[in-house]
Amino acid sequence: MQTTVCTGYFGNRFSQSAAYRVKVRTRKSKPPEINVHFPPVSLPNLHTETHIMNIQNIRTLLDTVAVPNTARTLGSEKAVRSVEQRSDGIHIALHFGFPVAHIASETADRIQETLMPLTGDTHIHLSIDTEIGTHKVQPGVTTIKGVKNIIAVASGKGGVGKSTTTANLAAAMARMGARVGVLDADLYGPSQPTMLGVDDRKPDQKNQKLIPVESSNGIQVMSIGFLVDTDQAVVWRGPMVSQALQQLMFQSEWDEVDYLFIDLPPGTGDIQLTLSQRIPVTGSVIVTTPQDIALIDARKAVDMFRKVNIPILGVLENMSVHICTNCGHSEALFGTDGGKDLAARLNVPLLGQLPLSLPVREAMDGGTPAQLFDEHPAIAKIYTDAAFQIALSIADKGKDFSSRFPKIVVE
Repeated sequence: MQTTVCTGYFGNRFSQSAAYRVKVRTRKSKPPEINVHFPPVSLPNLHTETHIMNIQNIRTLLDTVAVPNTARTLGSEKAVRSVEQRSDGIHIALHFGFPVAHIASETADRIQETLMPLTGDTHIHLSIDTEIGTHKVQPGVTTIKGVKNIIAVASGKGGVGKSTTTANLAAAMARMGARVGVLDADLYGPSQPTMLGVDDRKPDQKNQKLIPVESSNGIQVMSIGFLVDTDQAVVWRGPMVSQALQQLMFQSEWDEVDYLFIDLPPGTGDIQLTLSQRIPVTGSVIVTTPQDIALIDARKAVDMFRKVNIPILGVLENMSVHICTNCGHSEALFGTDGGKDLAARLNVPLLGQLPLSLPVREAMDGGTPAQLFDEHPAIAKIYTDAAFQIALSIADKGKDFSSRFPKIVVE
């Protein structure tokens, strides 16, 4: 169970924009905890019958509150767990199947605005918890201990920003309150250790398993780059590559990862085949630039995933436009809306259109995605919105309960 706690006091003497503080505490042994503190107000005396009527009406109103950044409501998500009248006010408990740390405050604001005509000066205590489940994967594979959902990030074409996208989607998901991991499956050109700022670290070992390296923002990282010298080429044939990928995946001690992003190499070769046959993949993300030559290979990646029954969670268009840092002139160097058109053709979400950005390149070279998110909110929003759409799509999938049952062996 992953828990986000948001407690607050709402009252009609305060406007929706009343000042409050948001504190985020992250502990190694526990998921992030968020506390929202609103100015206190007095609690009026209400009759018992009014209490009951108000609780029923509060539930009805809560169901109409829109979940920020979505077309969903608390009612459609069945998010309202309980509404209780206690001596210190009304206690509302919400529950989500996707990370909501980034929208917790806005959710509280919307609830405050919606309930204020009904609750008046009554203290309202709001708690929000999230429980991210294990969702269905392609047939014939079983889930991995310590990993709930696996997201393959593919491109078909090299050089379109797939590894950059993987690192920043993982960073965004971690900021949203999820437990996140990254497996660098680009064995010939591993770059995740550098991009996530852990290239000077090595994984520890425990019980004959590798302990993934943890980045400064809590992302668990495993890569062949930790195990070979930086300048050493990996010159392996297909079977060795396939075995190495499985060892990195299955012989790593993943620690309750909600979402594991796999950074795939370009193409549709041995690593992709091993992924589809041996590794339980919840869904895939296709990264492309708008240009036709990249879209050709992106469509091949899509075809591969569909042949092995791995759903496409969305398309992310990278390098969609270049904005001059001197004059601000915008120019579509690689064409216009190629990724958007691909998403429409596939009938999958367009997760975002990212500019060709100097700050992104600098952050990836320096291993500072957290700094990128802090200093460039417009770019951070694109990655966060994309990660949130991925989380929503996964939450809509059926859950996988196979890990609860013993394996049946026929002799």
